[in-house]
Amino acid sequence: MNQAVQNYVLPNGNEPIVEWLEALQDIKGRAKIRARINQIRAGNPGKFNTVAPGIMEMKIDFGPGYRVYYARVGKKVILLLCGGDKQTQRADIKKATELLSDYKRRMQEHD
Repeated sequence: MNQAVQNYVLPNGNEPIVEWLEALQDIKGRAKIRARINQIRAGNPGKFNTVAPGIMEMKIDFGPGYRVYYARVGKKVILLLCGGDKQTQRADIKKATELLSDYKRRMQEHD
């Protein structure tokens, strides 16, 4: 079952996950991360952990231990929040939690 994958968009239009991916110097790592995102799109989340309420961590076993943080929005939408690696994990989880809270708040304002 295919999943709709969306990037979290800041009020200024920036997308943290895109900015992180584009800033990665590791071209092979970037390709592996994109492949895992496509795997989610195809309905196969692979290896992941719930790291905070509503926040999942997708591990990419490559390089410094890349991670992508995402949330489920409804039944069919995966919201990509931000990314990082093992070294920045705590800060990245905090950032993902803040981004998801902001997303929920802004969605309520639009309802």
